[in-house]
Amino acid sequence: MAGIAGSSSNLMLKSKGLGGNDANLFCYDALRSLKNHHQMASSKAKNRPYRNICSSDQNKKQVRAMAAPTVFAPTREKDPKKRIVITGMGLVSVFGNDVDTFYNKLLEGESGISLIDKFDASIFPVRIAGQIRDFSSEGYINKKSDQSIDDCWRYCLVSAMKALEDANLGLEVLKNMDRSKIGVIVGSGSGGIKTLCDAVGACLRQEYKKIISPYYQTNVGSALLAIETGLMGPNYSISTACSTANYCFIAAANHIRKGEAKIMVAGGTEAGVIPSGIGGFTACRALSNRNDEPQKASRPWDIDRNGFVLSEGSGVLVMESLEHATKRGAKIIAEYLGGAITCDAHHLTDPRSDGLGVTACITKSLENAGVSPEEVNYVNAHATSTLMGDLAEVNAIKNVFKNTSEIKMNATKSMIGHALGAAGGLEAIATIKAITTGWLHPTINQYNVEPEVTIDTIPNQKKKHDVNVALSNSFGFGGQNAVVVFAPFTP
Repeated sequence: MAGIAGSSSNLMLKSKGLGGNDANLFCYDALRSLKNHHQMASSKAKNRPYRNICSSDQNKKQVRAMAAPTVFAPTREKDPKKRIVITGMGLVSVFGNDVDTFYNKLLEGESGISLIDKFDASIFPVRIAGQIRDFSSEGYINKKSDQSIDDCWRYCLVSAMKALEDANLGLEVLKNMDRSKIGVIVGSGSGGIKTLCDAVGACLRQEYKKIISPYYQTNVGSALLAIETGLMGPNYSISTACSTANYCFIAAANHIRKGEAKIMVAGGTEAGVIPSGIGGFTACRALSNRNDEPQKASRPWDIDRNGFVLSEGSGVLVMESLEHATKRGAKIIAEYLGGAITCDAHHLTDPRSDGLGVTACITKSLENAGVSPEEVNYVNAHATSTLMGDLAEVNAIKNVFKNTSEIKMNATKSMIGHALGAAGGLEAIATIKAITTGWLHPTINQYNVEPEVTIDTIPNQKKKHDVNVALSNSFGFGGQNAVVVFAPFTP
């Protein structure tokens, strides 16, 4: 997130072209849009009946979001060609490669953070991470390729193939489909960074034949998946640091709504628990150094937080037009309503203290989704466990949602750490599982929450909660913000 480093910096906007009055005008536009939402809610929704919602494994229930006296839902997309549903999910995580196991571990409040043992970390002041152990790609990647490609792409291929299987789109099924209408956008913050580091070492040793140059570019994951499956639709990657996966979801949705694809495989992947990853983030004072208490190191919103915990993995969704999913009889897990992206235009690592860029991003995501603020009752927060970033996000949420009494907010990173470009993918899956199960996972390590955090963070114990509309937030270095909106699927 912009602001995952805890260093002090000048919080005044210094962009030559976007300072002073321009920033104020941007603020005015964002807040005016938000004000219009609330005015519509109060003027058009009096006496409006309760709305039916349902998820894939729940009966229809009567819910009024946020217990608001007047609730008005702006017009959502109704065209089945443009409505987007989630039909498959796949991941690689510190809790393994199974979606249900992943979420059950989260519900139990289990931490996946431990001492690093994949390399000698004793020379670093930070020696903890969300390290993936006992990973196997058997059945998904042939042995020869498995030995040559970066872990980043191994995680990508396994999670994406699992997502396709979950959507009943295995290789035999895909052979009989129009694969020119199925695309891939799986991004990464750093790409095959270990392969790149190894290449630099080989260069220094003048061992040029050991350099595997095609495998460190950030587009490799999407390309390899297309090669394995024959998917010939839109194919590229996006790299916006910690907001990468959400950017990919939004781009994928746009391809479907424009008619350029019927199915998109989208998400993020990362394998940054390597010496340069630990060293680099340590140098910018971003990481927690609680080496003696690794499972208590990631503590979003807690007064004693002292940085994030680096992690790795991959999270991928199969996104599909409702029309196409219905025609092929697909299992519909949840609905993607919309999303938005903005930029803080402020600092490379620190967030705006006023939360303006994030406020605008949340507001625009609701507009894109056709959702009023009063309908939202769950936020899967970016919440990295950094001094500035955690509070900036909370301030932005408070700016948008004037009544937060019925909103629940949790931090997946408290248990799995920060997987950078993959974080949004893993958190989107956690958000969707919250929708389908009716259970929110806790935010662990909540010992002494900041007084400004007045929203329920689900401290230390899971909580039953019927999700009406959910947000999943991701914010990256450079101030690149992305918010996506999910809801139970209602035919």
